[in-house]
Amino acid sequence: MDVTNIKTGAHFTAAEVGPFSHLDQYTCTHPALPRDTDGKLFLHALLGLTSSEISLNKMPPKTSMLFYHTHTLNEEIYVFLSGTGEFQIDNKVFPIGEGTVVRVAPEGERCWRNTSATEDLLYIVIQARAGTYEGQTVEDGVGVQKKVSWVGKAPA
Repeated sequence: MDVTNIKTGAHFTAAEVGPFSHLDQYTCTHPALPRDTDGKLFLHALLGLTSSEISLNKMPPKTSMLFYHTHTLNEEIYVFLSGTGEFQIDNKVFPIGEGTVVRVAPEGERCWRNTSATEDLLYIVIQARAGTYEGQTVEDGVGVQKKVSWVGKAPA
């Protein structure tokens, strides 16, 4: 499915992709998989990302990533939103679920699975170049001397 509700401006891109529970409407093709995978939406091209790749993911009950993988340059951060499962890095296995956040160095051999019989595993993956972060987000922010004023409708 294509995302059609996209808003853009000189300094932003915003898209409505729908509820995470409906991510299976998106399909990803990967050369290491025998067939297309439902439930994965990459945001790089959609939003015009310039510093990272982010994907929104839905893994059905009792399924697993079909292969181990590593990266050459990028670390990955996994943010689990709901469901239960297990994550394996370099032969170490630990439980994951809502609120679990995992960082994996590029060299880490990783794989994960949904251990629930009934609930989807919903998660976000952020991929960014390892070793390039140079400061805290708060220190990078610059205040704008302007009174906050919302244009348009007031919140309901």
